[in-house]
Amino acid sequence: MHGHNRKMPNKKEKADFSAIKKLVIYCKSYFALIVVAIICAVVSAITTILGPDKIQDLMNEIVNGINPTTSMDMDFILKICIFLLSLYIIGAFMSYSQQFIMATVTQKTSKKLRNDINMKLDKLPLSYFDKTTKGDILSRVTNDVDTISQTLGSSVANLVNSLVLFIGVIIMMFKSNWILALTTIACSLLGFFLMGLILGKSQKYFNLKQQHLGQLNGQIEEVYSNHTIVKSFNAENNEIKKFNKINAELYNDNWKSQFLSGMMQPIMNFVGNFCYVAIFVVGVALIINDFKAMTFGAIIAFTIYARLFSNPLTTFAQSMTSIQQASAASERVFEILELEEMQDESNKINFIENVKGDIEFKDIHFRYVPEKPIINGFSANIKSGQKVAIVGPTGAGKTTIVNLLMRFYDVDSGDITIDGISTKAIKREAVHDLFDMILQDTWLFKGTVRENLVFNKTNVKDDKVLEICRAVGLGHFIETLPYGLDTILDENANLSEGQKQQLTIARAMIKDAPLLILDEATSNVDTRTELVIQEAMDKLTKGRTSFVIAHRLSTIKNADIILVLKNGDIVESGTHNELLAQNGFYADLYNSQFEV
Repeated sequence: MHGHNRKMPNKKEKADFSAIKKLVIYCKSYFALIVVAIICAVVSAITTILGPDKIQDLMNEIVNGINPTTSMDMDFILKICIFLLSLYIIGAFMSYSQQFIMATVTQKTSKKLRNDINMKLDKLPLSYFDKTTKGDILSRVTNDVDTISQTLGSSVANLVNSLVLFIGVIIMMFKSNWILALTTIACSLLGFFLMGLILGKSQKYFNLKQQHLGQLNGQIEEVYSNHTIVKSFNAENNEIKKFNKINAELYNDNWKSQFLSGMMQPIMNFVGNFCYVAIFVVGVALIINDFKAMTFGAIIAFTIYARLFSNPLTTFAQSMTSIQQASAASERVFEILELEEMQDESNKINFIENVKGDIEFKDIHFRYVPEKPIINGFSANIKSGQKVAIVGPTGAGKTTIVNLLMRFYDVDSGDITIDGISTKAIKREAVHDLFDMILQDTWLFKGTVRENLVFNKTNVKDDKVLEICRAVGLGHFIETLPYGLDTILDENANLSEGQKQQLTIARAMIKDAPLLILDEATSNVDTRTELVIQEAMDKLTKGRTSFVIAHRLSTIKNADIILVLKNGDIVESGTHNELLAQNGFYADLYNSQFEV
């Protein structure tokens, strides 16, 4: 299994919202829509703020009307009721508009993030994928983007609404009665203080939660995609222990982050209820002492103001929880988006016509990591149409040579030329187009048989597809499928490893590139099928420069030249018979496969 070497956040680190700043900058193309949503949120908040003031007038008129010496002014009451109804309808419309606009912005941002991540992954060097588990990458594209999406949809405009509501309520409270206003604010300061303490503690656990979620997805993806291997080695218990360890860490971080952030809601509820009690006690005391302008309508209005005053605090608490999660998710997403890409190659050769296939390796040096050289001064001159076998023990550098030839990696020093043109001067995509590549590991995707065979190639007629299928021994298999070439291949398709390999070989033959790379392409088929495929491969390699990475040396006897690698160096080269006659390293390798 791949190791996950990503740096984990320090347990002592405090809340860091730098990733949120990056997210704000990322959303700059939607600023106009966000501003409209903010305006709607402000208007909605203002309608909420103005309501209690009119309710105070309404309650005072009703209380006065109860007095036997006075009567109610029904016209005045009706006007207030119509005003309040209109006010709240406008507020509801503005609130709906704000939610609609932010939902639009949220989905557009999520779509853009996924598109940008996908495009970024296409531009990253292969070394990134060697170091990072597929599950962790998937977690960033799905879980982390979803977390950001939820925060954008629920927090941004709500925070603005709450801020306006908070300021507006303070103004209206002081306008109504400064003593009750100070009472309400004093009670709420306790909530602010406690919320600040919690925020300072919980952010690190949200970061760790997202990190461990990526690790867990990576471990699950690896184990279940290689379930047969795990079962065959009876490694279930070992993998379960790994899963349980990461799961326990995720549980611990998730529990702590949710526990700490979950404390905000009950604390703010307590502060709100405490405010109600304080308002009634102080308000009644003021009425008893005949305080100027203190009425029962004012007390009722203040209870509403207290609720409105605590609501922004509660919203702050909930939004900060979401923002903390979004901050951790954004950090992981922008970590990918900010990775160094492969060099821009727009000025390089895009296409080579009439490729002959003369290939030369000139003193190649390469290492995956600085401290461990893999290829040391590799040189070889391959003529057009030659079939070249690359052999050697495990770790000798056979696959690395192919990776360098295909420009999956660039050489540290030296050069590789095709028809005298350095591959450094050719776009990577153009280099890839020059090669058919058939690997030992098969890859089929969900789609029809035809789509798998003509992968990324257009205008291929069915007659040619069927002809090549018959050439690699797939004729009978295609005929027995319920819908022929239109049969869907998915996880339910019961294909043998040999059939999968035959399909990938047919795919390469359909591509019909001038150069060919074979990495033990017949290792997963039976002996009879291997003979059929070998015959087809001989036709395929005829007139083409081809490279064969050979593990079974008996399959490369007819190679024009055999390069024998050991520790990244060519120690011998020649034909099969020439190398056997030398009785050297190749002869030892060849004879060892017959030893019992």
